[in-house]
Formats: sequence, C-alpha cells, structure tokens
Amino acid sequence: MSLTIDAASAADLLAREIRGEFPDERGRFGPFGGRYVPETLIPALDRLEQGIHRWLKDPEYQADLARELNTWVGRPTPLSYAPTLSARWGAEIWMKREDLAHTGAHKINSAIGQALLAKRLGAKRVVAETGAGQHGVASAAACARLGLPVTVYMGAVDIERQAPNVGRMKLMGATVKPVTSGDQTLRAAVDEALRDWVSDPSGTYYLLGSAIGPHPYPYLVRELQAIIGRESRVQMMAQAGGLPHAVFACVGGGSNAIGLFHPFIGDRDVAIRGVEAGGRGPGLGDNSATLVSGTPGVLQGAYSLLLQDAHGQIQETHSVSAGLDYPGVGPEHAFLKTVGRVDYESIGDDEALAALEELACAEGILSAIETAHAFAAAKSYAKAHPRSRILIGLSGRGDKDMPTLARTLLKGKL
Repeated sequence: MSLTIDAASAADLLAREIRGEFPDERGRFGPFGGRYVPETLIPALDRLEQGIHRWLKDPEYQADLARELNTWVGRPTPLSYAPTLSARWGAEIWMKREDLAHTGAHKINSAIGQALLAKRLGAKRVVAETGAGQHGVASAAACARLGLPVTVYMGAVDIERQAPNVGRMKLMGATVKPVTSGDQTLRAAVDEALRDWVSDPSGTYYLLGSAIGPHPYPYLVRELQAIIGRESRVQMMAQAGGLPHAVFACVGGGSNAIGLFHPFIGDRDVAIRGVEAGGRGPGLGDNSATLVSGTPGVLQGAYSLLLQDAHGQIQETHSVSAGLDYPGVGPEHAFLKTVGRVDYESIGDDEALAALEELACAEGILSAIETAHAFAAAKSYAKAHPRSRILIGLSGRGDKDMPTLARTLLKGKL
C-alpha cells in the first residue's frame, strides 16, 4: 500500500504545518499520527494531553525547565566549526553539539521536560524504553534528579551491545529490565513499556523516548527537542553569518531530527535531509530505512510509515547502530516526506563507520554511530554542492559504542 498526495494538496498541508496547525485536534499530521491504543490507555493519554495544554506553556513550568536545561543539562550546547572536514569536503561544515549535553546526547532535553511534567501530573513511578541506551540513561538521570523511581525496558540484544549505558542506568538507581521477546531491540522494548503502562495508567508515567507513539507524544517530544533547532538558528546567524544551506540529522524514531528540523521548516531556502540506517543493504530485514522504503501502517499507537511485508507484518530490522534499529518512524517525519519538505536517504553500516572514523581523526570528536550516518550523507552533499554551508546535528557521543567499535573498526588493533 502507498499513499500519494497531489502537489496542490501537499503545498496546502505544508502551509498548515508552517502555520503551526499540526498536529490537529485528532492528533494528526495530515494523514499520519492519531491514537491506536487499548481503551484502558485513553484516559491516561487524555490526562497527558490536558496536562500538556495546562503546563507546557505555563511560566512556572517553563522557568523550571529553563533552569534545569541551563544549570544541569548544560544548554545552550555549542555550535562548532569543523575546519579539517570543511577543507577536505569543500564546504563549510558546522556541528550542533548535542554530544556535549549532560548524559551525552539530545535525549536529556525531552527526559527532563517529561519528568517535570510527570511530577505535575502526580505520577508515582516512571517507565521508559531504550535502544542505544541514551534515552534510558537520560530517563534515569532525570528521575534521579526529581526523586522519581524509574524502570527502563531494553532489548536483550541492545543490552549486550550497549553495556556501558546499562551500567550508567543502574548506577543512577534505575531498574533495567531485559526484553527477550520479539526482535529483542527497541521495538520490543517499546512494547514492554506499553504493557507496563497499561497495567497502571493512573499511577505510572510513560516517558517515551522518541517522536513516535500515540498522540500527544510526537507533539510533546518535538516541542521539548525543538530547542536544538532554535539554538542552532541563533548560533548560525551569529557565528556563520547566515542560515545553513542544508541541515542534516540521523533518523531512527526521529526525535533529534525533528528537534533540529522543525524550526527550519518555514525556511524554503534551507534544504533538510534526514538520514536513516541502510544497514547491510536494501532488502527487507537488512536495514532500518523506514522513510526510504516503508509503507503506511499502524505501529505502537500511531499511523506512520513502517517496514512491513505484503501482509502487513512488521519485519525485523538491522543496523550497526542500536538507536536507529527500529521498523517505524515518527508520524511528523512521514508527513514531511509525503509533502516533500524533507528529503530522506539511507547510509549503510560500512559508510557510517567510515564517517565516524574520519570525524574522530579529523576533528577529535568520537560521535555515536547513529550520528555518523548524518556525517556520511553530509559528505556526499558537500562534494556535490561545493562552498555550501552545512549544519549537522551531532546528536550524541560514541563512548557507549566502544563494544561495537571494538568488534568493527578496532578489530585486530586492540
């Protein structure tokens, strides 16, 4: 099944997006989004939506959030120029340094914002899911900060390849529960967190890590992550003398990307490029390139693009990066692809690892493997668009990936 929107309708939908009309009252971004959940969760989602309307723009909440972001998370994060990559690639390369935020990635922006909201909603405990472990660490840190007990669900496969982050979560007091069902990666972890939430929707807050899931989560996560793009606009004007010609970010579920992209959606002269995990190749089951090759369907509470077979069965995915290893994507990304505002492409495992190594050697920055996908795509763009000004969302650092790098890039060198 495919979904086609004619040019006039796409232009109208994009104009509505720029005016801030999405998600609409049904929680949809055009045809995507909505709520597809058990009836027992509807009151919890209604309560969350009401809480967002009450608190998200409240001056007291905003003051608390700003204080935590500034004095605890370390915002604003820097904008760094990459002199060696710029010289090699023939373009101006700028990096938004989310790797320098507390806990090492963009995930903390949403985690602390949602934890503050959970307290206001009267939650007694928090559940979260994690793939690469960065959201789990961020959730553990935010809940420790605010005195909330947290249980983090993590696929057994991801626990093995992200062992350093598992230790960090436990040191901060989180209970980490391995998930051995399904594909034992991020999708299975989300399933288990949802089951936990269903068992106690009134006393538990589900601190969802990406811009996925039922409404209002895609909206909430986008709003909390959009600080990345807002800061970037100001910093690019001050340091680079103008907006970027192109913006790049990696896309799994899509939280770092939508946070960087959203404040640039209305800038028609800024190209926006999302980069997915091409894995081992184009075959179903060999990659996690949902936006490149997915089809519409329902997964974990929302209508979006999915990696599924002809019978609608969700397929297992592959990526060397745990954080991109997911068969769906946030509904706003599906919308932005469908209306043609954002271009999405995929980068394979080997290309991503090569880009990680080049960044480390050229600029002294060890990025997350997820982030390296964006650098690989930006390099190709720079070669095709010499002297352009390119902004790359450096969504996280690579300390967590050392076990994987030991088996790949460093094999035989240690």
